[in-house]
Amino acid sequence: MKRLLIALAALAGLTVGAAWGLLAWQRGLTDSTPPAFAPASVARGAYLAAVGNCASCHTARGGARLAGGRPIPTPFGTVFSTNLTPDATGLGGWSADDFWGALHFGRSRDGRLLVPAHPLTNTTLVTREDADALHAWLQAQPPQPAPRREHELRWPYGTQVALAAWRALHFRPGVYRPDPARDAVWNRGAYLSQGLAHCSACHARRGALAGDDGPADFRGGPLAGLGWVAPSLLDPSEAGVQRWPQEAVQRLLRDGHANGHTAQGPMAEVVLGSTAALNDADLTAMATYLQTLPEQAVPRPTGATPAPRRRERGAALYRDHCAACHGTQGEGRLDASGAQAYPALAGSRLVTQASPANLLLVIERGGFGPATPGHPRPYGMPPFAGVLDAQDLAALASHLRESFGHHAGDVDAVEVLRWRSAAAQR
Repeated sequence: MKRLLIALAALAGLTVGAAWGLLAWQRGLTDSTPPAFAPASVARGAYLAAVGNCASCHTARGGARLAGGRPIPTPFGTVFSTNLTPDATGLGGWSADDFWGALHFGRSRDGRLLVPAHPLTNTTLVTREDADALHAWLQAQPPQPAPRREHELRWPYGTQVALAAWRALHFRPGVYRPDPARDAVWNRGAYLSQGLAHCSACHARRGALAGDDGPADFRGGPLAGLGWVAPSLLDPSEAGVQRWPQEAVQRLLRDGHANGHTAQGPMAEVVLGSTAALNDADLTAMATYLQTLPEQAVPRPTGATPAPRRRERGAALYRDHCAACHGTQGEGRLDASGAQAYPALAGSRLVTQASPANLLLVIERGGFGPATPGHPRPYGMPPFAGVLDAQDLAALASHLRESFGHHAGDVDAVEVLRWRSAAAQR
């Protein structure tokens, strides 16, 4: 019965899509003159585009800004982002209604269903006013010719029938509804976090078909194709900020550094391309919302069997490679101005996260925080790939996770090899 319902939903989706496409084609016959937009709307759109980090996904490495073509890994293959500039190969000729349809309904101008690599469960919450401002700013950008590159998804995941079935299970169009029990600041933070800033695009826990529990799902989980694990925003021992001073939360969002913690990997990119652009009011709103998320501990799987020799080896490696910067007891090191230069590893949530994946990534590939106006010259950490073999990496990670008062569990060489094998396929 469930399969029948899904099939019917898919058929309905395709039928509506055909009608939508016909209407879009009819509108295209008359949309030949680029509209003029009020400067205030364009300026607001620029701010919203920065908060939404649009350029990050829609700019290929070495390519024109917003012209698309960036490969985005998914569990089902690779998706390539689209051209958002007003060229004929991008959003040229798109009306505000067309753009609203893409954000709110997850449909292209021609009626095609967008793949859910586009965070449609988040963008559907964006208000029409904000969508129109974004459209105005995008239409004011320099046109860049960049034909759409076909996605490389395994069959049948890229078909319209499969996308319609996915939407029947995981997507409902809707706008953000303010919580009447909360004040305007909290609701603004919720709107930004669940909507345009699309925090759940990374911090949700996804099922077998990459569905989640909605735009407020912040339980954390693996980032497909990247090797990183997004920490839970609900667990204070992972990435939850419920117990932080609000000023520290704002600094982390704005500068990428606070309370001895530094944004790493994908989060460093989010700070650099998105949250660093937040104005003071929105920083306060987002921090207020994040601090009221319910606390929920992440289940911790049983790790490797403790091995004294492995930890002894890890302690020796730490003395040789890490202690000069991070301190003999993991206390970190300050620079000449008294600011944190090298972060403390004692109490580090990166070190003690339930999954050791992020720790292994930073050790092997290096650690680099975002350079922001509030922290323009962050210290980086060199990569140790080629220096540490699997046994060494397991030993060092185990030492860090079981020293300095930590009890996060050992890592063995088999786990490191499994992680490296998965990373090599990405």
